[in-house]
Amino acid sequence: MSENTKEKESLNFIEEIIEKDLAENKNDGKVLTRFPPEPNGYLHLGHATTVCLNFGLAKKYNGNCNLRFDDTNPVTEETEYVESILSDVRWMGFEPDNILYSSDYFGKLFDLAIELIKKGLAYVDDSSAEEIAALKGTTTEAGKNSPYRDRSIEENLDLFERMRKGEFPAGSKVLRAKIDMASPNMIMRDPLLYRIKFAHHHRTGDDWCIYPMYDMAHGQSDSIEKITHSICTLEFAPHRELYDWCIDKLDIFPSKQYEFARRNFSYTVVSKRKLLKLVTDGHVSGWDDPRMPTIAAMRRRGFTANSIRNFSKRIGIGKRDNVVDLGLLEYCVREDLNKTATRVMGVLDPLKVVITNYPEGKTEWMDTVNNPEDPDAGTRKIPFTRELWIEKGDFMEDPPKKFFRLGPGRLGRLKSGYIIQVDNFVKDENGELTELHCTYFPTSKSGSDTSGLKPKATLHWVSVEHAIPAEVKLFDRLFLVEDPSSDERNLEELLNPNSLTVVKNAMLEPSLKDAKPGDSFQFFRLGYFTPDTDSTESHLAFNRAVTLRDAWAKAKKKG
Repeated sequence: MSENTKEKESLNFIEEIIEKDLAENKNDGKVLTRFPPEPNGYLHLGHATTVCLNFGLAKKYNGNCNLRFDDTNPVTEETEYVESILSDVRWMGFEPDNILYSSDYFGKLFDLAIELIKKGLAYVDDSSAEEIAALKGTTTEAGKNSPYRDRSIEENLDLFERMRKGEFPAGSKVLRAKIDMASPNMIMRDPLLYRIKFAHHHRTGDDWCIYPMYDMAHGQSDSIEKITHSICTLEFAPHRELYDWCIDKLDIFPSKQYEFARRNFSYTVVSKRKLLKLVTDGHVSGWDDPRMPTIAAMRRRGFTANSIRNFSKRIGIGKRDNVVDLGLLEYCVREDLNKTATRVMGVLDPLKVVITNYPEGKTEWMDTVNNPEDPDAGTRKIPFTRELWIEKGDFMEDPPKKFFRLGPGRLGRLKSGYIIQVDNFVKDENGELTELHCTYFPTSKSGSDTSGLKPKATLHWVSVEHAIPAEVKLFDRLFLVEDPSSDERNLEELLNPNSLTVVKNAMLEPSLKDAKPGDSFQFFRLGYFTPDTDSTESHLAFNRAVTLRDAWAKAKKKG
C-alpha cells in the first residue's frame, strides 16, 4: 500500500468531497468555509468541534474561513454574545478571514425576496401561525394550499413593501415560498421566508421590522460570500433541498451544503435553551461557570485550547449522531498540561507537622524542578521550615495494611525535602487530630540522600511560615446521568448536587502568589489547577481543571 493510499484512507468524508472538488477544479480550485453561530448564547463544546472543523479545513486546503454571525432574530441576540464568540474563536487559535453578519445582507436579502415574488415563487400570507400549521398536513397526508396562495404578483409586491414599512402588526402577515404543499419533505411545503417583528436589533437598530427566516438567510448569505462548502449538522439535512431550491431559483452562486453528525457529550447538555435555563435558574453562576460545557467555562476551569483542538481531532466527524465520553476530553487536557504545567505544592486539608529536631527560625530553600517533562522549564526554590502543612489524609492513627503514608512510627519522604518519622500526634478536646510531631533525618535531603532509608510514600507539603491561604474549587460532573439530553425528567432532577466543592482553607507554596488566570499548574498529587478569574491579590482562588487520573471512570468501574 502506497503512502498516498494510506493518506487517502485517513480522510474524513468531507475531506474526500473537498479533494474531489479540487481535483475537478470546482470553484476555481478555491475552498471557502464559514462558521455561522447565532449570537444568542455562549459557544459550547459542540461549537468548539465545529470551529476546529471549519477553520481546520480552510487551513489544510489553503483556503479561507469566515466568521458570520447569524443575527436574524433580534429578540434573543445580544452584543455580549457576539463579543464572547469572537473571543472564544480567537482563544481557540483561529483568526477569521472575515468577520461578517447576516444583518450585513438585510438589504440584499430583501431584494432577493422581491425577486422570488416577481418570479411568482413567493407570496404574502395573512394566515395565523395556527392556521398555517393546520394546513401543512402530516408526513402521510399532503398539506392544503393557503387561501392567499394565488394572490397576484402585484398584490404580493405591494403587501411585502408595506410589511417592510411597518404598516402591519407583528404576526399578521408572513412571506412564504410557493413550492409544493404535497412535497414529502415537510420543509418544502411553502416554507416561511420573512416575518414581521418589531424589535430593536443589536446592529441595525430599528431600521427593519421584517426579518428573514433561517432558510431565507442562510443559503443566500453563503452564496453572497461565495462559500464553497457549507458544513452543518445532520439536523439541517432536511433543509438542504430548500437551500438548493433558493439558490437555483435565484440563479446565484451555487454554494453547497454538507452535513455531519452532531456530537452530544456524556454527563452534560449542549442545548443553548437548556444551558440558558441553568444560568437563569441559578443552578450555575453564569455562562462561564467551570462546570458548564461552554468554551468560556472550560477556559476559566483551566482547559487549554490545544487540548480542545486535539479532542476534536480524536473524535473526528461521522454521519451518525453519537454521545462522546467527556473522559476523552479530560484525557486530552491531562496529556497537554503534563507537558506544559509547572509542578507546585498545595495542601487542601492542612494538618500541621512540627519537626522537633529541626532548628527553630531556620529556612532552607530547596531546589525543585518546574516540569520534568520540559528540560527548558528550569528550577525554582521552595522554603523548608520547622513547621509544615501536609494533607490530613496522609496520616492515619491506625493505618490498614495497604496504607503506605504516615502513621505512628512510620517514615515518609517530603517531596524535594527530607525523610521524616512520626513520633506522636496531638488531638483537641473533640478528639480531632491537630498536629503531628516528627523528627527528620539530616542526611536524607532530596538529591543528596545518604541515609539508606526507604520510605514507601512521597508527600507534598508547604511551609507554615511562607504558606499562602487560598480558596480552591473542585469540580465533578454537572449531571448524574450519562445522557441527560435524552432523559425526560426535569433538568433539575438530573443535576449532581456534589458537582462543586469549595475548599476554603487551602495552603499553597509562595511561588503561586503572582499566578494569573490562564497559568497552568500541577499541584503535586492533586491535579491540574489555574487561578480563577475572580482571584485577587487579597483572595487567591484556584480551579481544578482535572485530577491526575480519571477518578470518575474508576468509580464507575467499581460500581
